[in-house]
Amino acid sequence: MENLSTKKKILAISGPTAVGKTALAIRVAEELGGEIISCDSMQIYKGMDIGTAKPTREELARVPHHMIDVVSPDVDFSCAEYKAMATEAVEDIISRGKLPIFCGGTGLYLESVLYNGGFSEAPADKAVRERLAANSPEENWKRLIDIDPDAASKTHMNNLPRVIRALEIYDLTGITKTEWDRLSKEKTSDYDSRVIVLYASDRNFLYDRINRRVDIMIEDGLLEEVRALSLKKNSTAGQAIGYKEITEYFEGRSTLEEAIEKIKQASRNYAKRQQTWWRHSREAKFVDICDKNFENIVNFAISLAESD
Repeated sequence: MENLSTKKKILAISGPTAVGKTALAIRVAEELGGEIISCDSMQIYKGMDIGTAKPTREELARVPHHMIDVVSPDVDFSCAEYKAMATEAVEDIISRGKLPIFCGGTGLYLESVLYNGGFSEAPADKAVRERLAANSPEENWKRLIDIDPDAASKTHMNNLPRVIRALEIYDLTGITKTEWDRLSKEKTSDYDSRVIVLYASDRNFLYDRINRRVDIMIEDGLLEEVRALSLKKNSTAGQAIGYKEITEYFEGRSTLEEAIEKIKQASRNYAKRQQTWWRHSREAKFVDICDKNFENIVNFAISLAESD
């Protein structure tokens, strides 16, 4: 059995949107002298503040944050780039005697750092990708459902790079992306990671929080933020929830009321996929926000981080 005491300790707080990850991470970081590393695939983009529920200026001032406002929205940022930069941040934080605390709902980003091997190490072939890209999105999506329904459940049909990558892995290895990830996770990790996944057993409770959050984003100026950014439609940032729907409204393809409802629906669907990501994790500790008050959750996170 591995001796975890010799490994560098990391705390991670994940789960679906609107469950209170940011508030918990900041509070725990203050209590334990930690620094926060965002693992949100959209908070890395500069200027995308309201729609990504980025920590406020006041929150950023309370605790040092990393991997926020990393690149311009016109840049497509990969998981491999995230892993390299976030790992560097981890080592820097630890070298100063602080506790790295990951916070965010992009499970792929988090696991790329916590585990050796994994998705980014699977073989790649440009010719295979080009062949797959020549197919229609619907054709590739239907094939992914057939060969790897679990991966399909965690991937949106319009996320073409992710769909093609999953098919590429299967075509090159004969192993599904889901199985490849499972085998990769069996490899040794460089860290003693403690992962907390917040969730809501009452789906309506979570959906109400999501709907309220979207209403607040509109009140706080999401429309003005989207207008100022002028995002490219085909960019990763341009497909972000909230930004895509408001852009459609500006283009006259929907009313504002329809756009807001689309944001709420897309956010609820995303929350489902986020919960699905962690469903089979053996390492994560699941905490029901419906069952515990905030102080109890804070105390649990602190005890988990401090345990041997």
